[in-house]
Amino acid sequence: MNFRSHSFRHAEVILHEPEFLSLFTEMTSLISEITDQDLIQKHENFGIENVERTPKSLSKAINELLRERFVALGWNSESSIFQNPDYTGDTWRLDFAKDTISIEVAFNHSTVIAWNLIKPVLASELNHVEKAIQTKIGVLITATSNLKEYGGFDNAIGTYEKFLDYLPPLRNMLTTPLLVIGLEPPESFRIVHEQFAPRKKIGRVVMNP
Repeated sequence: MNFRSHSFRHAEVILHEPEFLSLFTEMTSLISEITDQDLIQKHENFGIENVERTPKSLSKAINELLRERFVALGWNSESSIFQNPDYTGDTWRLDFAKDTISIEVAFNHSTVIAWNLIKPVLASELNHVEKAIQTKIGVLITATSNLKEYGGFDNAIGTYEKFLDYLPPLRNMLTTPLLVIGLEPPESFRIVHEQFAPRKKIGRVVMNP
């Protein structure tokens, strides 16, 4: 997949330092190597036995492809930030972590943009609650407005552009370097919503002319 990125607190410069470079290269290569055909196959496989289970957008396919490939390269999936049992569950968990880098994949509602930005910071700062992981830099992977449109995403999702809008007012709270990655739409196809039932829409793959 093609993507663009925004460096907050010099994140991209830091990620090219020897301590981080191999992980940074691993992460960006993994994203770049996801092809349009990978996306089509994964998306359509969800509805192969029952078309009603076909998702409306590419979010499920992208999440699953990222999970499979990060885990295959030794990244910890759904890493708890804290060891304390009072702070468990999705609220206190990151999508991926490995050594010094923590990653949050954010295709959810725009109302949780601030929390998505804060979670990698929690994983990278000392805290009075005992930590389960301690990273040094955070990465946010989200959808650009173009991917939202051509990938069938809900209008209410927090896009890459909206994440960037949140950075200036939260600057004093976001003390950790963050790299925000915006995934671009596929080049060869788009997702078109189809009314499958009175209250059910599915996303059909339509090849570009």
